[in-house]
Amino acid sequence: MQLFQDFLDRSKQLNQTPDALCKLPYHAPKHHYKFIYQGLILPALPAPLHYVNFLGLLGHLNSNMLRTEQMLNGSALDTASIHCSTSPHMVGQTNHYSMQHDCKFSRHNFQFAHKERITGRFPQFRIQRDDSELSFDLQITTSTTISYFTKLRMNLAEHWSLLCQCEGDIRYKDQHFEIQQLGSFEYARSIQFPYLAVAFFCYQVINLENQQQMLLLQSRDVFNRILQSRIYLRDASTRQSTLFDEQVQLHIQRVYPQVTTPIGQTMYLPREFEWTCQDVNGNSIYVKAQSRGDFKFGAAAGYVGSFQYQLSINGNLQQGEAGYCEYIDCRALKWQEQDQAENVPAAVLNPEPFMIKKRNNQDFSGKLHNFDE
Repeated sequence: MQLFQDFLDRSKQLNQTPDALCKLPYHAPKHHYKFIYQGLILPALPAPLHYVNFLGLLGHLNSNMLRTEQMLNGSALDTASIHCSTSPHMVGQTNHYSMQHDCKFSRHNFQFAHKERITGRFPQFRIQRDDSELSFDLQITTSTTISYFTKLRMNLAEHWSLLCQCEGDIRYKDQHFEIQQLGSFEYARSIQFPYLAVAFFCYQVINLENQQQMLLLQSRDVFNRILQSRIYLRDASTRQSTLFDEQVQLHIQRVYPQVTTPIGQTMYLPREFEWTCQDVNGNSIYVKAQSRGDFKFGAAAGYVGSFQYQLSINGNLQQGEAGYCEYIDCRALKWQEQDQAENVPAAVLNPEPFMIKKRNNQDFSGKLHNFDE
């Protein structure tokens, strides 16, 4: 099963020998590509921001994790959903538009009503948002440091991320911030598959010391089998991106009390979690994280938030106040609530152990701070 997956998905091979940047696609929905995603992620911003993101889903795929009827503005293929958020309390982080009536797309311009706009071409982009709650005007210079998450054969779908430098201004209510730092600029496109069985998605971005960045990703299907479990380590100085996908394990150690999302999905959100990796070459990665409790709903069918962390890369210790997290869990509750390691059959896609502990009353005596549904 894993061999078939690796044959269909060429992302592992491309991460080892990446294609030239000029071959990367970048366009609005067209022809058979009914779904387009664009994203900008900026972790490690000064308090109280901690992070800022821009997530744009143009068209909605046949997946409970990516598409819900409550999100649709007309038809699924005509709906554009834009999520922009930061750590402090927000109520207007997500907007849904009709692409036919509210948006204007050209080769180098994506306009979403009168609120959000993306302009430019490789290697430079500009993302703007005009809003009374959260506004920004950010200049993005992408690098050739690329990480492939997905690259299906026959160009059925792909998802990649470029390390980028970002500078500009951010306004949260009456506060103004000038920023200049590393970020991640992302793009995906896909045909409309009959159904996608992805049910769990955990994705984190951490800016490290010495102009390095770490991406951590795990996805699972509706039967709780791991589809991908990866760590990417990127270096702006050397322009290298290194993929780790051997024995990459995610452990959710404590969760917040069960929540029901505004679209009716029940899930647990991580309060404390850790990543571990030990490959055959002797490389070791350990990340221990504590959620800030600032989860914002609207990243597809899930949440976005930030966390504090302590980590070790081959014995090099670092810590920080503002990692970035996307978390979507549409699995059955029996998978979410398990309190012991799985008894995984041999035929699973990727047999790493994964454990989510049941909530403990002692763990959740306090209220979740700044939690927006």
